[in-house]
Amino acid sequence: MKRELELLRVKMKETGVDACLIPTSDFHGSEYVGDYFKCREYISGFTGSAGTLVVTLDEAGLWTDGRYFLQAAKQLSGSGITLMRERQPGVPSIEEYLKTTLKKGETLGFDGRCIMAEYADTLITQLNALGVAVRTDIDLPGAVWEKRPPLSAQAVWPLPVEYAGESSESKIKRVREFLSEKKAQYLLLTSLEDIAWLLNMRGNDVESTPVILSYLLLGQQEIIWYVQEECLSEKIKILLEMQGIKNAPYAQIYEDVKKLPEEASVYYDKTAVNTALVSALPDKVKKIEGVNPTLLFKAKKNPVEVENERKAHIKDGVAVTKFIYWLKKNAGKQKVTERTAVAKLEEFRMAQENYIEPSFAPIIAYKEHGAIVHYSATKESDAEIQPESFVLADTGGHYLEGTTDITRTIALGTLTQEEKEMYTTVLKGHIQLETARFLQGCSGQSLDILARTPLWEKGLDYNHGTGHGVGYLLSVHEGPNSFRYRPSVNGRNDCILEEGMITSDEPGIYLEGKFGIRLENMIVCQKDVENEYGSFLCFDSLTLVPFDLSAIILEELSTKERRWLEQYHKKVFETIAPYLTEEETEWLKETLI
Repeated sequence: MKRELELLRVKMKETGVDACLIPTSDFHGSEYVGDYFKCREYISGFTGSAGTLVVTLDEAGLWTDGRYFLQAAKQLSGSGITLMRERQPGVPSIEEYLKTTLKKGETLGFDGRCIMAEYADTLITQLNALGVAVRTDIDLPGAVWEKRPPLSAQAVWPLPVEYAGESSESKIKRVREFLSEKKAQYLLLTSLEDIAWLLNMRGNDVESTPVILSYLLLGQQEIIWYVQEECLSEKIKILLEMQGIKNAPYAQIYEDVKKLPEEASVYYDKTAVNTALVSALPDKVKKIEGVNPTLLFKAKKNPVEVENERKAHIKDGVAVTKFIYWLKKNAGKQKVTERTAVAKLEEFRMAQENYIEPSFAPIIAYKEHGAIVHYSATKESDAEIQPESFVLADTGGHYLEGTTDITRTIALGTLTQEEKEMYTTVLKGHIQLETARFLQGCSGQSLDILARTPLWEKGLDYNHGTGHGVGYLLSVHEGPNSFRYRPSVNGRNDCILEEGMITSDEPGIYLEGKFGIRLENMIVCQKDVENEYGSFLCFDSLTLVPFDLSAIILEELSTKERRWLEQYHKKVFETIAPYLTEEETEWLKETLI
């Protein structure tokens, strides 16, 4: 059993806590978190970006979804922590587990700064009804964490309007108009991506996400940005002052909201603000709950952002296409491992103008490792890539022109019939979604079946969403747009698709012990035709990287699917070839059919 788990239980006994809830979250609900916030990882050893740990005095369980089942099983082995596979038969939800495990008079404890208000309210209501107390004022993992890393405090930098496409003043005006409609005086904003988008500021406080640890209190007359002083240069302070934005110490917001006048009205999103901050609001303050207006504003990319994203994807297409050529040429001729392949792809990206950093931890997974949906090679698992089977490469980059996310499954050597059939089936699903024409009013939930049908017809499926929204030089996973057939837990990712939204199209198949296949493009929603039946929308691909012809059974593609593939590869060739060497260009020409 892990020593950290034993120390946590000692602290639980000292404080009278019978169960401790430890999420994967910072104070802002971020998907990826800085080292200071990796309490769950410190206690459990599980490194996935999604998962919640529950520790009682006798048991411990980690809840995670299908993307991480294989990874979690390996990392939790021998830890004394049980893997709880979410949505699988016989596996209770966290709430169900707590209600059946905790007895009347016992106590659940967690850090209220790391749990969003809506979920905290659910736990408190359900457990209090059973006579179970809930404490939200204790950071038990932090109390036993030796040599805990400090809070990140990286320099803030502005995103010029030629990249953002809209000034911060214009964005703030839109938010204030929204508040007026809601009859609210203040917006309490804690989502880091939303704050960065609104202020046209970027930073480096969260892994692979260029945001700044901060809070924002926006009123009709003033704005206070709660941010660490050391992050702000004199130039940034002057820029903020010119925009009428005051800055205050990061943690001061918890005291400031307590001092709001009783007649004030505050708008906030219960799914995106932590329960400690909501609890600090005075009782008599009028609380108006709803979705952050910035969520939809930033999801609908303006024309400048869309055009910049096209430029970013040309650069990324060059880098990834060069990488695929390099891998096919060198696998088996020189030692290439998953980790050295990651480094090589980063080298190709770094050669592109205005490249900043990866948009998430890159996944290069060879053969059976590809079946681990969010695999990350370690020194121990680093497989040498040979000229056989598949390499799954799921990677992305941040450029000043935008954010990319692409997956290609690369064929090396002679493939089996099963490998070709699976690749072709996944490709058919990808094409069917990308070529969709649909009426205004559809959500991604309406369209998800297009990508899954070829697999469902064979009794197969993949245990993750088909697509997620992507931010503009923000989070690579950003709602509310998505493709998934199940409703999202809180409804935040079930929005109507609108012009300018950028979403991934990434069906896959994962055969444990064999291989994994995922094929992903970024697609932008745009207007198609308008007639007596209504306004129709469609998608256009931003990603410009060829699929692997050697893995495709062309006879299994429909006429429409084959025509799309021909046109797509022609577009890739015409756009990317001018940036390639003569040898790379000749190879790329072979993808034309």
